[in-house]
Amino acid sequence: MQLSIKHQTNYRYTAPLAYTIQQLRLTPRLESHQRVLSWHMHTSGHRHGYTDAYGNLCHTLTINGVHKEVAIVVQGLVETTRPHLGRLMDAETLPPLVFTVATRLTEPSPTIREFVAKALPDASSFHTRELLALAEQICAAVAYRSGSTIVTTSADDALQLGSGVCQDHAHLFIACCHARGIPARYVSGYIDPGNTEHAASHAWVDVWVCEKLFAGWVSIDVTHARLMSDAYCRLAVGRDYDAAAPVRGVRHGGGNEMLSVQVQIAAVSNGHSLV
Repeated sequence: MQLSIKHQTNYRYTAPLAYTIQQLRLTPRLESHQRVLSWHMHTSGHRHGYTDAYGNLCHTLTINGVHKEVAIVVQGLVETTRPHLGRLMDAETLPPLVFTVATRLTEPSPTIREFVAKALPDASSFHTRELLALAEQICAAVAYRSGSTIVTTSADDALQLGSGVCQDHAHLFIACCHARGIPARYVSGYIDPGNTEHAASHAWVDVWVCEKLFAGWVSIDVTHARLMSDAYCRLAVGRDYDAAAPVRGVRHGGGNEMLSVQVQIAAVSNGHSLV
């Protein structure tokens, strides 16, 4: 499949800024199941590219001098293939145990441990079928509701609230895995939403499975309780949202901030985007 992607982020401010620095993870990862055919990034200021500890392709954006707006636009075409059984076959530079370390957003609280004791009763189970069943139970416990949480909402907060978005589903799944000692990591990226209600900017998880003929990462979309397919484009992985967010930064000045984000994803037919 080929995905046509356009992602626009605009920050506007009520007062002038003297300085902005943003960390951008807005370039698709170099992985065997996705190939970038074209990709362009447009910003003001200065960009410095680098690869972080998780293998994500990143840029540091700095803007000096008086400004009242920050605009970031990425656009391109990515060719994707469906991983067999959701399995990721790329060589890894980090051991999976790196992704058993909990963060503030993925700490398995007593409430989460009680939940996972029922949702994943076999503490030694690392099989895809049980982990997909865990995703189904998370969706049942935390209803998808746009705007019900914010980026600082933890897995425990979302579970107790009973609603959230894809980011919360991913954090809760990771927290449940931590409670069982199963490596799991957060994935940020895009999905061709088709006819679903979910946004084109998406979050899901990779989880380490140990099965008879395979030991490695399997990618699961918790929000849809299904394996990752060729409808997905991966931008970054990390322990949680904070480590894999597409855009994060700080500023000096600016007053109140107004954020606008537009993401358009569509499959491409005969070389023409359906967006």
